[in-house]
Amino acid sequence: MVHVLQAYCVVSTGVRITCSNQSGPGRRGAVLSSAGGPSMRDNIGAVFGPKQLQSLLPFHQVSPTENVIEEFGLKDADLPKQLFTISGFVSQGEHGVGRSATDRQFFFINKRPCDPPKVSRLVNEVYHSYNRHQYPFVALNITVASECVDVNVTPDKRQIFLQEEKLLLAILKTSLVAMYESGVNKIGVNHPPSAKAAAAAASELRQTIPSSENHDGSSENVLNPSPKTTANLALLKAAFSNRRGSKSSSEKSPAGGGGGPTQKSLQCFFKDPARRPPGAKSPATPRREDAKGATGGRSALEGFRYGGGDSERRPESPGAAVHVSGTKHESFPGTPDRGVEAPPTAASSSDDDDDDGASAGPEAKRTRAENPPLDAPPLDATPLDATPLEAPPLDAPARLRRTTAPLRFSFPALAANVRKLKERRERDGGAALRYRRFRAKISPGENQSAEEELRKEISKDTFRDMEVVGQFNLGFIVTRLKSDVFIIDQHATDEKYNFEMLQRHTVIQGQRLIAPQALGLPAVSENVLMENLEIFRKNGFEFLIDEDAPVMQRVRLVSLPTSKNWTFGPADIEELIFMLSDSPGVMCRPSRVRQMFASRACRKSVMIGTALSAGEMKKLVAHMAEIEHPWNCPHGRPTMRHLANLDIISQD
Repeated sequence: MVHVLQAYCVVSTGVRITCSNQSGPGRRGAVLSSAGGPSMRDNIGAVFGPKQLQSLLPFHQVSPTENVIEEFGLKDADLPKQLFTISGFVSQGEHGVGRSATDRQFFFINKRPCDPPKVSRLVNEVYHSYNRHQYPFVALNITVASECVDVNVTPDKRQIFLQEEKLLLAILKTSLVAMYESGVNKIGVNHPPSAKAAAAAASELRQTIPSSENHDGSSENVLNPSPKTTANLALLKAAFSNRRGSKSSSEKSPAGGGGGPTQKSLQCFFKDPARRPPGAKSPATPRREDAKGATGGRSALEGFRYGGGDSERRPESPGAAVHVSGTKHESFPGTPDRGVEAPPTAASSSDDDDDDGASAGPEAKRTRAENPPLDAPPLDATPLDATPLEAPPLDAPARLRRTTAPLRFSFPALAANVRKLKERRERDGGAALRYRRFRAKISPGENQSAEEELRKEISKDTFRDMEVVGQFNLGFIVTRLKSDVFIIDQHATDEKYNFEMLQRHTVIQGQRLIAPQALGLPAVSENVLMENLEIFRKNGFEFLIDEDAPVMQRVRLVSLPTSKNWTFGPADIEELIFMLSDSPGVMCRPSRVRQMFASRACRKSVMIGTALSAGEMKKLVAHMAEIEHPWNCPHGRPTMRHLANLDIISQD
């Protein structure tokens, strides 16, 4: 209810809204109020405080770009013009100014509060590309012609159908990216790119497939000292890319003139070698060098190029003279080239060879042993450290002699086996397997289904009935429950038990502040905090409460929790308030406190490689009956999985 009222307080300009709460005999407590400000910004400050305003950016609408239009499957010629007008505010993209939850996100269509799931999802996705671990404050009003809106979808009228919704999403994405690119991804540097380098970088960015070209002497002078300025991140990357691309040419030609080899464009990596003109050879590619001149490794694309269908040669250092020849077989069109090792030289065992060369040698030997070369001359040579990709075996036709063998089958024998199975089950007490209770495999992809099966079939009392079979590999406990066999991770289960005990019983000690700190919490947050003071005290937070003070000034922080190297602050208080607003009175911890407890529980738990006695294993299994969520450790590692059912394993 408070969230709905906050939405109306934010969007309603010139209207004063006040809400108070009286939970018993006594004075009323203010929940929220707006002063009837003339703008949405004033209303946000009145409801959430001036601190919230400091982290907001006004929304600037721009037209969608061509790539975004293509992404949403729109046709530029058919798009209506000026259909949507968007105004409002969103959080800045820097880490620390966002929020830990989506509790302050408000969307309006023609000033009507609504819940547009696609719009909300897009805003959060764009924000997460700049601030991965937080959520933005959002207050956006979308103005559109009334005939393009259908509000009669649900009884509460919060679900709304829009015409041209994809266009709205395209405008939102383009606008948000433009705002964050211009305001967030700016890096203060002492050496901005020179005008010539910046122009070259901008020209290169406009190309669909960039390629480095030789520059004159100014390429060595890309960065010139000047006072601190801000450079766009994309421009900065491009400037450094140009610098690296021209490095090899500048070393061969100190004056910066042409003549040196250049890096090939991306298109050449995927060209079919069979389409080259007869007699044409691949252009040489220089080795990449770092700022100190040391030889470095290839990029991923260069590795693809050298391992692909092309046979390339590049300049090598004097100590690395071993090469691999590539051959092309006319009798198998379309077959990739195969590496054939040249005779080794003394330089091949030199300590100066890089790791790629050391690992590729054996690779070439295996290729030669498994696929002997046909009598065809090599087209070119590839350096040994280029590590060619594994080539598939040749699809040579295979001629197999078919044989026929009779299979003996007897229905009477099958019926006799079924009777024996029934008699054995009756002899075992009638505990016949009616169905398979556990079907999930021990696989990361089936963790969720495995946990659902365990939760459905195993209760807390079940752990006390489990029989410990033994320890496996000094890391796992094998248990049996009737005909089902389970495997339990001894470290993960002990860690989860220790973690929940720390969560349940630890009272974090607080450190008093020199002077009380004003938090500036909105009225509803102040009320949640004052109603759950004991939970905050167990988390190490203590407050000075003044109910007669104005709203946003009734609560002041006097003690913060500290534990060894862990410190906490107002952001953890806001996270606790959000959690307690959904579950009032329930003991909970901020996420950073959970991380601290998880780290401590891990260090004090039984480690893998520790031999356990039968009593110690039984104790660990019994502890699983005392915790709330025994299926995985605090870090997500599974504690228990089903191994097999003995009833479906043949005893014969």
